[in-house]
Amino acid sequence: MAISQDRFDQLTRDLPGFGRDPASVRRRIEAMEQLLEGLFVIPGTQRRVGLDSLIGLIPIVGDIATATMGAWIVWEARNLGMSKWQLTRMAANVGVDTLVGAIPFAGDLFDFLYKSNTKNLRIIRRHLDRHHPSTVTIDN
Repeated sequence: MAISQDRFDQLTRDLPGFGRDPASVRRRIEAMEQLLEGLFVIPGTQRRVGLDSLIGLIPIVGDIATATMGAWIVWEARNLGMSKWQLTRMAANVGVDTLVGAIPFAGDLFDFLYKSNTKNLRIIRRHLDRHHPSTVTIDN
């Protein structure tokens, strides 16, 4: 059963979080950042750990997987119409995280300390707060 592109767009617009509007994009990016950087807190500390640190322990494949997820955040930012300078900074954050994270042992420690996706989310939030103020959320 094939559906037209218009019908598909209408269906995705109606589903929460699947639209192309800035608020939906913001929710998706925040969810991905939470998954990659803050899945849980290490007991006794305030350090958040997510899939970026955990999957990064798997040599090569883990670093490629987390780099792909970080690149998806940059791609979503591009769809928001962010400037080339902002996109370059975000790509550099993902690139540094990937390159240094690929070094055995030292890279795993670096992944634990350097939160590239959190940095990128901060850049995106600043852009959205300035250009799409209706998407602002209150953080607890």
